[in-house]
Amino acid sequence: MVIRDYPAERLYTVEEFWDFLELPENQDRKFELINGVIVEAMSPGFQHGVVVLDIGSFMRVFVRQNDLGEVAVEVDHYLPPDKFNTRRPDVEFISKARLGTFDPTQYVPLMPDLAVEVKSPSNTPEELRQKAAYYLQNGVRLVWLVFPDTQTVFVHTPDNPAGKKFGMEDTLDGGDVLPGFTLALKDIFRA
Repeated sequence: MVIRDYPAERLYTVEEFWDFLELPENQDRKFELINGVIVEAMSPGFQHGVVVLDIGSFMRVFVRQNDLGEVAVEVDHYLPPDKFNTRRPDVEFISKARLGTFDPTQYVPLMPDLAVEVKSPSNTPEELRQKAAYYLQNGVRLVWLVFPDTQTVFVHTPDNPAGKKFGMEDTLDGGDVLPGFTLALKDIFRA
């Protein structure tokens, strides 16, 4: 939903957005800057949190065991020189080679190698497809759009931006982003 209490008569920059995030009344709220408009994400609910944690946990164990980089959740990213957009994937992976290129205590000035978005009740499938397109256009090599309500995942890559659908009996793999990583959907979509 678009925030009405922060004037939308003009477009806001990433720097103005960060100032907005620092306001005391915004400390416990989640926002993204999309095409210069500050957008608040609604609280996603328990199921969303469980699925995000499951995906992140499986990925983190694999990444740590193989010393490949870092897995994180809900980190703000922007891509200079774009001054009007930030993104916050639910789960992400950044390779070890790219970790030393930014200050880990600040907003991340690059997109992750892998971005995972889990649909919450307030998301539309079209919003998630737009996020996947944005990620791919800005250097993300693998995007997973996760739909807990239908127990499906759409995997998007630069070679297949429209995405490939996976169901409950399928297993995802990390492709060339996380070689050797697999994740059975039955392990994240438990009844």
